[in-house]
Amino acid sequence: MSQGIILKALSGFYYVRTGTALLECRARGKFRMDGKSPLVGDAVELEETEPGKGVIRDILPRKNWFVRPSVANVDALVLLAANVNPVTDPFLIDRVSVIAESVKSDVVICINKCDLDPGDALFAAFSCNTQYPVLRTSAVTGEGVEDLLSLIRGKTVAFTGNSGVGKSSLLNCLAPGLQLAVGTVSERLGRGKHTTRHIELFELPDGTRIADTPGFSSFDLTQMQPIQKEELQFYFPEFRPYLGSCRFDNCAHLKEPGCAVLKALHAGEIARSRHESYQRLYEISAQYKAWDSK
Repeated sequence: MSQGIILKALSGFYYVRTGTALLECRARGKFRMDGKSPLVGDAVELEETEPGKGVIRDILPRKNWFVRPSVANVDALVLLAANVNPVTDPFLIDRVSVIAESVKSDVVICINKCDLDPGDALFAAFSCNTQYPVLRTSAVTGEGVEDLLSLIRGKTVAFTGNSGVGKSSLLNCLAPGLQLAVGTVSERLGRGKHTTRHIELFELPDGTRIADTPGFSSFDLTQMQPIQKEELQFYFPEFRPYLGSCRFDNCAHLKEPGCAVLKALHAGEIARSRHESYQRLYEISAQYKAWDSK
């Protein structure tokens, strides 16, 4: 038995790096019975069955994992947004950042395609006391690339964002040797095509691992792991200084009198778009019952 890391999952095969070798593996049937599938980023135990091929016998304990994007053991999620074709709905980024918070993954936000539009409103909203690094990036001019590299160096990170936002182009700029396919964006629909069809973890010479993931849309939000409404407040970093200071202990921070979070919102300490996302997520979470996940 040896150990390795899953770099790619495709059509029921898992490509596992073990030292200098890359093995094409199947997963043993017990995973299907246990309802636990191997994910890109998983550390696994495997058995080589013939040269270049093997079977995954066990999944080692995970640091964290995501339903969408389906990746495990992520140190930081790099969320890409843009204010130009396609324009990113801030709710998409807020939804994924909340999930990252819930699984203890760091968050880095890139306002991409800034050579076309600086995305001032997006930059202001995500910078307003969220504690997240927020960068303006461009694969065309190289703006923000070095800053992004310094933030992710030596870590395992996953790049994600709505389709067409420029993930593959930015990754090619970060690591030119990847030569990832780059798609176009429909001017009429304002929507990108899925050029990335599967999740793949790329290893850079400095020890950084970067997962490129398929772009998502509003529809994909239904596939993401739910969060109980009582927990949601803790996953908005800008809320934290005010939690416990509301008039009511069970304050939902929606419209209650004496709410410290709402007071901070009106004072400009919390971005309005972020609180609007919180309200939408609270409504979604209110429909979720704990036993739905069992």
